[in-house]
Amino acid sequence: MTVLTRRTVLRTLAATPAVSLIGMPHIARAAEFELKYGNNLPLSHPLNIRAHEAAERVAKETNGRVEIKIFPNNQLGGDTDMLSQVRNGGITFFTPSALVIATLVPVAAINAVGFAFADYDQVWKAMDGKLGAHVREAISKVNLFAFEKMWDNGFRQMTTSGKPIEQAKDMSGLKIRVPVSPLSISMFKALDAAPASLQFSEVYSALQTKVVDAQENPLPIIQVAKLFEVQKNCAVSNHIWDGFWFIANGRAWRGLPADIQKIVGDAINDAGVKQRGDIKALNETVQADLQSKGLAFNKTNPETFRAKLREAGFYKEWQERFGADAWSLLEGAVGKLA
Repeated sequence: MTVLTRRTVLRTLAATPAVSLIGMPHIARAAEFELKYGNNLPLSHPLNIRAHEAAERVAKETNGRVEIKIFPNNQLGGDTDMLSQVRNGGITFFTPSALVIATLVPVAAINAVGFAFADYDQVWKAMDGKLGAHVREAISKVNLFAFEKMWDNGFRQMTTSGKPIEQAKDMSGLKIRVPVSPLSISMFKALDAAPASLQFSEVYSALQTKVVDAQENPLPIIQVAKLFEVQKNCAVSNHIWDGFWFIANGRAWRGLPADIQKIVGDAINDAGVKQRGDIKALNETVQADLQSKGLAFNKTNPETFRAKLREAGFYKEWQERFGADAWSLLEGAVGKLA
């Protein structure tokens, strides 16, 4: 959800101090460990609400030895900036989406394989299991530490200004905006659509002026960007699931005492599990709100999309790109794809 901010937020929040979300009144001494956490979401988002709770828990359980300072809403720059900062130690923690960290660790994008996951049960079976462990190991090789529990960014859905999308054949020739992601572009081309990579700031006007006829995003983004004003139909396609890896600078993490690592790790992982439930509930309320604003919802037949992707060689191509080991772990959670 990098799209909510960028230039506007950087301008309005440039003079805003970091949000120190720590419940530590009357502690006279400074914290022994001051940890900076940057993210790209507003304070009202479940990610920041649960991160706030984790920070308070860490402060309490360490008796004030650790203070986590949260910098929300792209205060420290965009995703690329923060990824660079967490790598060089400028910040301690960052929560990139899988597609963002995949610029450094290509296998991290494997959770975004099209139509791989049927539901959240499969998502968490994979990402809390062997596939997630495989990706965390790859992340560790670029001197970053990934916490065990991935946080949720939600399933992506497709909206159109024309006829509803119900099965794969409805994608033929569809001019659809996609993120600047090789995996997304590859998938929509394999479905015979005409994907156009545009920055999110351009999406509303591109839909309004019919430069593109469709787009795809998680429901909360469709809501906050008011895309319902320029789209008529929403296909509940769940075509890509994306999440946030909660990562730390490797050297900074290794420099923490073992007891501090345990407290921080437990707090962040527990908060991540709670945030997953928040996002699931949020999506349900968002759909009702979007329907009340005139956006029509319909179900899709995911097997027609998977069959088309198989036929086009999409799964075979990405099996080769991600490697046999990672792919077998994915299929171990979701069933045969390629």
